[in-house]
Amino acid sequence: MNNGPIGVFDSGYGGLTVLKEIVDQLPQYDYLYLGDNARAPYGTRSFDTVYQYTLECVQWFFNQGCSLVVLACNTASAKALRTIQQNDLAKIDAGKRVLGVIRPTTEIIGSLSKTKQVGILGTNGTVQSNSYPIEIHKFYPEMQVYQHACPMWVPLIENNEYNSPGADYFVKKDIEALLSQSKDIDTVLLACTHYPLLIEKIREFVPADITILTQGKIVASSLKDYLTRHPEMDEKCSKSGQRSFFTTDSAEDFDTHAAVFFGKPVKSAHLTL
Repeated sequence: MNNGPIGVFDSGYGGLTVLKEIVDQLPQYDYLYLGDNARAPYGTRSFDTVYQYTLECVQWFFNQGCSLVVLACNTASAKALRTIQQNDLAKIDAGKRVLGVIRPTTEIIGSLSKTKQVGILGTNGTVQSNSYPIEIHKFYPEMQVYQHACPMWVPLIENNEYNSPGADYFVKKDIEALLSQSKDIDTVLLACTHYPLLIEKIREFVPADITILTQGKIVASSLKDYLTRHPEMDEKCSKSGQRSFFTTDSAEDFDTHAAVFFGKPVKSAHLTL
């Protein structure tokens, strides 16, 4: 049986914040990262479009020898994961697996909130899908979930404006819009893998007694646990500590931005799907 790298997918750069934490916790594995930058952002696109794009990319990973793919993208996890898991995997290869970022987060969020009131900040696509309230209520039926979409945050980050005064305006406005929905919100989840880059600004505008959750460490811990519980999948994952990066857009542009998200230099190759 041939083994291959673990695939990590995002519509752009945000998934690198997740990959960074995964590599930190599981450095021995090989990883293949794909950013579909040419078609980003996914957050504003329809369910069907996100599903088609995500499925194309998942099939590319499988063709590269990946048996396990992590959708390190909330929009893809919200709009495409379930259909791929339920309809497509059986037809493509029943021995392969695709995991997302929503379930690991929703499994633990209830244990972190004392008031049982949580806020979700995400893209339009993630918020409109209602994936977070639906999944959270499966584990914590008593939980109150408040959501707010932040359509300007990803463009600010991808255009390197996340440290600018312009970013302050939108971050403050969106956080106030979320927190105005309930005075008892005690936990705020950043439900987009881009948002950790705004963490310093977010902390400025979120009261100190509110917990801010990012997904990277949560998803990495969940993947580690998954591989421990599924030795048959772990065997299919190659372990020589290699990382490869691909983008559907300019590799040069990708490398410049990616280093900020990944925390170290990245050398990618261009891919035409």
